[in-house]
Amino acid sequence: MNSHPHRRFRFRYWLTAVAVLALLAWSKADERTVGQQIESTVATFGQKADEARVDIRREMAQATSDTTAATQKLTSKLESATDKVASKVQDTAITVRVKAELAKDDQLAALKIDVDTRRGAVKLLGTTPDASARERADRLTASVQGVISVDNQLVVRA
Repeated sequence: MNSHPHRRFRFRYWLTAVAVLALLAWSKADERTVGQQIESTVATFGQKADEARVDIRREMAQATSDTTAATQKLTSKLESATDKVASKVQDTAITVRVKAELAKDDQLAALKIDVDTRRGAVKLLGTTPDASARERADRLTASVQGVISVDNQLVVRA
């Protein structure tokens, strides 16, 4: 660790020389003794060090606050994205279950019925041969777990 003891000695020597020269310059315009001037310099240095500590603490508090705010914002965005993905997955599962229910019905299985699900609200689009098929499609869709509402836009073919 003490690979350069001469450098430290030179630095201390240089620092002492600068301090002595500064004191000599101050002593010409200052009536205080050298000891008083040294004490004043040390006190000023201590005051500046205290001010620097206060500034560092304030900057660290601000950085902590900024980091916390950024973390909260990121967490909120991640939660929102997770909710959107979960909603899409749930809607896809509902659509698959509705199509499976419609496929179980002999008359409805042969029809092309589009199923669109958003947040549990299911929209049925297409045509049916009669009103009873339209009503069955509505009833079967409403019976599927997760379906909140059914917007039956199936048109009865004449």
